[in-house]
Amino acid sequence: MEALFWGCLVGGVLFAVVTVLLGDVLSSAMDGMLDFLSVDFLKPVVLASGITIFGGAGIMLEKYTDLSSVPQVILSLLIAILLSIAVYFGYVRPMENSENSTGFSVRELAGRIGEVTIPVPAQGFGEVMVKVGAGNTLHIAASFDQKPVAAGVRVVIVDVAEDVLRVSELEERKGEDEEHA
Repeated sequence: MEALFWGCLVGGVLFAVVTVLLGDVLSSAMDGMLDFLSVDFLKPVVLASGITIFGGAGIMLEKYTDLSSVPQVILSLLIAILLSIAVYFGYVRPMENSENSTGFSVRELAGRIGEVTIPVPAQGFGEVMVKVGAGNTLHIAASFDQKPVAAGVRVVIVDVAEDVLRVSELEERKGEDEEHA
């Protein structure tokens, strides 16, 4: 039994090291071969941690308890399953949910608030800075109302036509100006 436990422990550790060092290379080389692992709880990190935990728990139980082989295997398997579930819910799922894309469509900007960085003339183009995600992005803008808009003025993006933001000066309520002063 000790050989099985040591094999699982060493194999799991080696798998983790190889995955960290050569993960992208292996992934592209084995494209499609691991599709059965697309089930969420069968992710390679969960399987590798389960196998490693099984081996480590088995070694510990063999060394520090007087249990026979069958209870050691059953208890090691239960420990591995419980800790693999913890790895899945504590690491894998949060990491999947944390993936954010910085991509956006310029059409999604309609209705957003921006700030004029280059004055927008009544007829012609200027530039507006809009906060998108964690950063700011600059876009060509034209006046929706056919009125000039000075630099530094907050505007609302009314619509987007031919990748040009059509903006109108944002009218703040009189009480808001007094509150911010």
